[in-house]
Amino acid sequence: MIQRRWRAAGGRRGEAAAGFQARVLAQRDRVEGGGDREACVNLSNDGADAVGCRLGLWAQVSTLHSLQTISPVLSCPPSSSRSKTVDLRNGSTVTEFILVGFEQSSSSTRALLFALFLALYSLAMAMNGLIIFITWTDPRLNSPMYFFLGHLSFLDVCFITTTIPQMLIHLVVKNHIVSFVSCLTQMYLVFCVGVAECILLAFMAYDRYVAICHPLSYAQIMSRQVCVKLVSTAWLFGLINGIFLEYMSFRNPFCRDNHIENFFCEAPIVIALSCGDTRFSLRMIFVDAILVLLSPMVLIVISYARILASILGRASSSGRGKTFSTCASHLTVVLLLYTSAMFSYMNPRSTHGPDKDKPFSLLYTIITPMCNPIIYSFRNKEMLGAMVRALGRISLAQDESV
Repeated sequence: MIQRRWRAAGGRRGEAAAGFQARVLAQRDRVEGGGDREACVNLSNDGADAVGCRLGLWAQVSTLHSLQTISPVLSCPPSSSRSKTVDLRNGSTVTEFILVGFEQSSSSTRALLFALFLALYSLAMAMNGLIIFITWTDPRLNSPMYFFLGHLSFLDVCFITTTIPQMLIHLVVKNHIVSFVSCLTQMYLVFCVGVAECILLAFMAYDRYVAICHPLSYAQIMSRQVCVKLVSTAWLFGLINGIFLEYMSFRNPFCRDNHIENFFCEAPIVIALSCGDTRFSLRMIFVDAILVLLSPMVLIVISYARILASILGRASSSGRGKTFSTCASHLTVVLLLYTSAMFSYMNPRSTHGPDKDKPFSLLYTIITPMCNPIIYSFRNKEMLGAMVRALGRISLAQDESV
């Protein structure tokens, strides 16, 4: 009896397996004919043990002692493995950038540019370094103006050191590759120091306004504590604003061309290389540039306009000429810095190009830091006297050491 039941059950299982095998073969024909998705649904409803449709694998069905394999890859709903592939493909695949810079120039042109930029860099470093040394060591230069000048020179040293040495190296070597982290770090330092300098120049213009238009209250208004707070505000604003601009520049993944058409990692150019919608990042940088560039420049122009109005009403003709000369030189440097930076960060990208970006980038990365000591310091008699005394002390110390 038991054997009969076993044989009957085995027969039923054999018939079911044979029927299932027939259905599998029919489904295979439908799959090969293009009915992929319907095949997946029907097979899954039948509850086959080894149907791998939902996992996006090869569908394998075993019946009895034989194996039927469906050869085509079934087109199933997106699985986790396919999602990972899409995420990887759309992710950040750029691990390094190539700074084009002056790569397309001839070797003789690059040699000439190397000599020129090396001379300008050395001159700017020497002049700003001398001003830092004098303003921080000479007790006679203890007024707020020289306190600000010392910090301005320090910012200029940091700014040109962030960009120019790398450009000089790339003018000599053929390898212009920079890592993703190096580009990110350089851009943050440029943002931080540049924003701090823009804010500090506005504070310096206000200092001159108070000194000329309110001389009796100058010592009280511009006390040592106020000066320290103003400089700290400039640095703090630069640090925080640099983080914001850094996030706006690198918020999108990079999976396009990694060639930067400049000699350093400039934000608008880097943003243009990112994937996705870049308009939001460019708009945020534009709004930030209005706050960081346009607002301080307006304050500077207003301060110098009031200085001129005050001087014209009470000074002699010779005093007027000297004031005009001083204010004009200061405004020239300020406008040079702000206009070049505004062109880079406030202009639409359609108006940009390698031939236009590089000259303006050179203006605010090397020309302005070199001109600041000449305009603000070397035309000052007290500063020149302090330099003579400092050089005298240095030569005397060298003679004593010999």
